[in-house]
Amino acid sequence: MTAPLPPLSTLTAAAWRGGRLQPAGRVVPEEVPVAFSYGGTTHAVMMATPADLEDFAYGFSLAEGIIATASDVLAVDIMEAGDGLDVQVTLAEPEADALTARRRRMAGPVGCGLCGIESIEQATRAVPHVPDHGLTVTPGEIEAAIGALSAAQVLNRESRAVHGAGFYIPGAGLLAAREDVGRHNALDKLVGAVLRRGMAGMAGMVVVTSRLSVEMVQKAATLGSPVIAAISAPTALAIRTAEAAGMTLVGIVRADEFEIFTRPDRIRTPGDRHVA
Repeated sequence: MTAPLPPLSTLTAAAWRGGRLQPAGRVVPEEVPVAFSYGGTTHAVMMATPADLEDFAYGFSLAEGIIATASDVLAVDIMEAGDGLDVQVTLAEPEADALTARRRRMAGPVGCGLCGIESIEQATRAVPHVPDHGLTVTPGEIEAAIGALSAAQVLNRESRAVHGAGFYIPGAGLLAAREDVGRHNALDKLVGAVLRRGMAGMAGMVVVTSRLSVEMVQKAATLGSPVIAAISAPTALAIRTAEAAGMTLVGIVRADEFEIFTRPDRIRTPGDRHVA
């Protein structure tokens, strides 16, 4: 495994302050090409922050349907490749064979938003239904989760330029947080961290600092988390997808308010009353 690239860089910039131009230091996030390779063949290349790349490999592989459990990955090796990094994932034999067969069916090159797909139908594929295991959260826990994620964003505190994703379990707090210049990448890294630690996605809530597009809902559903909350608003397709998956989707979380777009019954108000 190669030495990791730094996730942040410091540079000198010019700033307009106090009515005049003056020199200023600025911390900015790094953004490098990260290739995911399986069996020596590149599957996709993403622009990402070079941090938590093992978690990224697991989360990306799960989101793409390449693996189902952490044990499907035998090894992850990270190598320098030109100006970027090559994340080489070694799969267990059944998964490796399945991916080889899948590659043979692929019609052409893939993009970095929805990788390895062949059709519009696959891009808007139905997500797995998230079983209802009785998880409920209070308004205070939603606010606490978003607040804890903000406090855990070390890279964003320095640069003010990266997204965050966190996994929060009521009664236990924020158990994992990951960051990246890409919101999808941050969530993939989080999913990988949860998967590698053996935590049950159904036990907690996913919180993110970005808007909720359909891919974010798909990734949270793949993890099995029944609740996803964000500081920004969802798209219409994200709402329909969350509804179909049986997930609770919460958006526009502020200090003491938020909006519930699907399954409000999981929001437990004071006195153990559920939102109607």
